[in-house]
Parts: sequence; structure tokens; C-alpha cells
Amino acid sequence: MTCRHGDKRDGKGWTCFRPRPAALRHTPPRPRRRGAAFAMARIWLLLVLTPVSCLLQTDEAQRHESADISPSATGSPRRILRLVWLENPDAPIKNVRMEAARKMLTWDVTGNVSEIRCSRNGAFSVRARNNRYCQFHVLMRCEASNYTVTVTLRDGSVFSTWTQYPKQEGEPESAARHLECRVHDVHLLTCGWQVGRAAPRDVQYHLYLENVKTHQRWPCPRYVADERGTRTQCRFSNISGFADAAQHRFVVNGTSKDAAVRCSERVTLLADIEKLSPPNMTASCNQSNSIMTWKMSSLFQTDFNYELEIRKGADAPYTEVLWETSFVLQSPRAYTARIRALVAGQSPGEWSAPQRFECDQEEDARLHVWVILSVTAVATLLTVGVAVLLYKGCSVRQRLFPPIPQMKDPLGDNAHTEKMMTWESSRAGQEECPVAAVQVLGEA
Repeated sequence: MTCRHGDKRDGKGWTCFRPRPAALRHTPPRPRRRGAAFAMARIWLLLVLTPVSCLLQTDEAQRHESADISPSATGSPRRILRLVWLENPDAPIKNVRMEAARKMLTWDVTGNVSEIRCSRNGAFSVRARNNRYCQFHVLMRCEASNYTVTVTLRDGSVFSTWTQYPKQEGEPESAARHLECRVHDVHLLTCGWQVGRAAPRDVQYHLYLENVKTHQRWPCPRYVADERGTRTQCRFSNISGFADAAQHRFVVNGTSKDAAVRCSERVTLLADIEKLSPPNMTASCNQSNSIMTWKMSSLFQTDFNYELEIRKGADAPYTEVLWETSFVLQSPRAYTARIRALVAGQSPGEWSAPQRFECDQEEDARLHVWVILSVTAVATLLTVGVAVLLYKGCSVRQRLFPPIPQMKDPLGDNAHTEKMMTWESSRAGQEECPVAAVQVLGEA
């Protein structure tokens, strides 16, 4: 049989049928082997079970003018079978196509259709709107996906066709491998990848981040390269402007002077790739209880639970799962605590560094400070009191050792005024010191 296909350009549905077998090639008569006969029987069975309706989408399939199916080279007569693929004029839908700008898989309805459903890679199924198109929220740009359209007719029969999007360019192994991204330390975003196995030696990669909903893009601001100078990591230092509930697309494109390089991508919510930072915990305590409080920071999460681990002295640690942002520990004495955040459906966050609290020592320290302050106050009062006593008009020394007045010679010309005291009889008072009376016996 010969094999040929229909028009390559319209990409419509195809019908597979098996014509009458062609004559055997003229070969010298040889004894048949049972293995060859068994292989031929299997091939004929496959031909009989070949579905009636099918669709060829890829360029590789359309470029093949024929396909030879024959037994292995066993020396037995070889039968060359060829399949003929022709357009099915009775297909209920035709011209299946992807309108990427509107993210719509659409077609032309030509039959009596009851229901149409679409699926992507056999895993995601949606019902067509008005049996005219299927809407997809996200279309992959770097990895080709198979989109299948299943049609249920009014008479209950089922027709199925499929197409592929997007068109692939470049060597498959040239794209960046193992693209991984994570949000960490609240405001930081880091993406890393590996060089493709079949990437050209001069390949260079470029990453950008895109909001799937608004299509806003942010190119990578800072790259990290390997020893050959090929970029393998990207870092965003502040992603506070990305705090959006929409999905984001990470795309790594490749460029080379020698060959085309495929891109690689990842679509995800930033909240799903966040590595939660540990909460900031503080505590105040005494001999009776300790009050621990903490604060959690995240750009994309708001609903947290917390796992608090406490260890008293040499006892084994135990944990408390809480939704509050505080916890009261009774009779704490000396203990160590650490905490981490929990979000439903994600891995737990990082543990905080263990913190040790000495509640007894804190109480003793307070008592020690109070004693020091008290002693200081008493000493100050005593010092002030002594100073006041010493500063009074007549000192204690003056009372105990009063000065002896010097005699004045009113007749002498050279009076030693510096050694004499002037007596003022009018000066008297409570503070006056007692004096002794002096009697003059005669003049020399």
C-alpha cells in the first residue's frame, strides 16, 4: 500500500483507512519462519484496530510522506505496508487552533454537536463555552503541551482530535535545566538553574519575571555566573512591589551565535515558593511567670500558626502549637525557647535561634539594684548632714579652742596690727565667745 496525507497547510482533522494490500515483492522463494509470520499477524491486528479519526499536528508528522512498517530483517519475504491519512469530511469540528493572545483554543463546528470538552496533557479538563472555544488562564510558552478536544454528538458517538502548542524551536536539551526559585528573608528572591546538556558553548541565559494577570515584566537586576561566565543564578533584592495574589511566570531565555536555544519556564504563586523567616521573639519574666511575644513578617502570607519549643533546665524540650502571638509560661526559672511559623499546605518555616532566659537572675539583679540605690541615698543624706553641721557660723573647733585676743598698745607708734585684735564692745550676741578680764597694774 502507499501512504500519503492531506493538505499540510490547513492543519485539519485526518482520517486513517487501510486500502487493499499491495502485491508481494518478487523475491526468490524461501521457507517462511514462524517468527516472521507472527510479526505479520501483529501488524495486521494493529491496522485493524487503528482508530478511524485522528489528527496530525506536529511538523515532524506532516513532513513524512509515508511510513514503512515491515518485519525485521529475517531473510523472509518483507511486506511493506503504508498507511494513508486523508482529511475526514464528516468531522464535527474542523480547523482546531490556539489563539494565544486571548488564551483560547477554538475551532469551527460543522456537525450536530451535543457537548465539547478540552483537556491539556490529559490532566486538565474544561467544558467549552457555547461549544465554540475553551478558555485557559495560563499558556506555557517554552514547553509544548497537547490540547485535546473531545466532541460528543447528538447520537451519542464521540469524536476526538488534538493539537500542540507552542511550536518548539532549538535543541531540546539546550534550555536551562532545573529552574528553581524561592522567596526568602521576607524581601529577597533567588532563582537558580543549570546549563543545558546540549547548550552551545557560547550560550548566555536571561531571566525575567512576569505577572500572568497584568503581563508586567521585571528583568533580572543581578546575575551570578559560573567559571565560564555563563549565568546560572538571579537575585532580586526587593520584591515588595510583587506582593500580588496573581500567578507569576519565571522565564529563562537563551542566546547563542551558533544555534537556537530553547527557553525554560515556571509558573507559580510567589506565596507557594516562600521560605518563611523565623518570627522575632522577645520575653519578660520574673519568678512567677514569663510572657513571650513575637512578630511575623511576610509579603504574601497572613494566616499563620506557630510552633513554640521550650526547654526548662536539663528537662527534655516540649512544643506548643499556637495561633496567638504570645504565650505565658508559669514558674519559668531558667529556660530556652525557639519558634517557627506554620502555613497550611506548605513546609514549616525556619526555626529561630534558641534564646535563653534567666528569670531568677533577673529578680536577684533587680534586688541588687534596689539595695545599691538605697545605700547610695543613705550615704548621700549623711554627707549632706555633716556638711551642714560643719558650715554653721561657729564651728565645733571654735567652740572647743577659742582664740586668745592680743593686747593693743594705744601709745606706741609701731603697733603690730597684724597680731592684735580690735575689741568691739558693742558686738554681742548668742554666738559671742567668752573672754577673760585683764587688769592693768602699771606702766613701764
